[in-house]
Amino acid sequence: MGCCRSSRLSMPLIGTFTRRSAKMPLLDLDKITAGLSKTWSGFLRDWDRSLRSGNYPETTRYNYLLAAAQLARYLGEYSPDPDAEVAAGDPVEVTRAHVEAFQAWMIETRSASTVLNKHKGLQQFFKWLMLDEGEIDRSPMERVRQPKLPEKLIPVVRDEETSKVLGTCRGREFAQLRDEAVICLYCNTGARLSEVGNLLLDDIDPTPESVHFHGRGSRDRRVRFGPRTARAVSRYLRARAKHKAACLPDLWLAERGMRRLAPNGIKIMLKRRALRPGRSSCMRTGGGTPLPMSGSVPTATPAT
Repeated sequence: MGCCRSSRLSMPLIGTFTRRSAKMPLLDLDKITAGLSKTWSGFLRDWDRSLRSGNYPETTRYNYLLAAAQLARYLGEYSPDPDAEVAAGDPVEVTRAHVEAFQAWMIETRSASTVLNKHKGLQQFFKWLMLDEGEIDRSPMERVRQPKLPEKLIPVVRDEETSKVLGTCRGREFAQLRDEAVICLYCNTGARLSEVGNLLLDDIDPTPESVHFHGRGSRDRRVRFGPRTARAVSRYLRARAKHKAACLPDLWLAERGMRRLAPNGIKIMLKRRALRPGRSSCMRTGGGTPLPMSGSVPTATPAT
């Protein structure tokens, strides 16, 4: 507790805001732009600053910047086009043919959904380069077709499978109580992994039993959860209050140390528990339709 108190005193200005509004994480641009020309690197740094000023989430900014950096690397290392070397040095020299060749190459080496994300990222980059910076008159993304996504049926976990995974959380240890609460809340609400994983302590409202999710594009909503989830969350909150990192604003805490449990840590936990002997391995980590839990129906309302 003393450590938390001193860290607050050392940052009085930041302490006057919530973590979510005050924190705009800085990406490792040196790593993202490694090996790129100074011109490409300069544009990407400027674009990141523009995205940060627009309050774009960290994951969105990373995916956008990575798409542009991967195009630049493709042009410099893999493209068979004789004029690709010029485009690898300056993004204003990129043509529609360069983008189409890059997209075709990505389709051969990545999934269709990944290529679609790259396509959308490049659309935004060249739109910024054209409209905000005035560096180009037309975007090379014009008339570049979006890759088609094959329709896939996502398996939904049955009640009995959910119960089996929850059975691995039986006990009174901190990690067991935390994981049970995570799984119950995740299954009961059908929220995205990032939404559940990035919850703050203040996002849980015990009366009525509801949670305030912060969705993509600043789309907030409040979702009610059932009695089984409420019991699991209450048990976890009692254990959390005794944790040495209890002063952190994050809802989910790591078992040891002064750290939060990040969404990727939750993903690893879900896979580990679902893959134990006799358990199903189809725990879903996306968003959309809630996973079934007997006796509980989530209700979503706009957050106020």
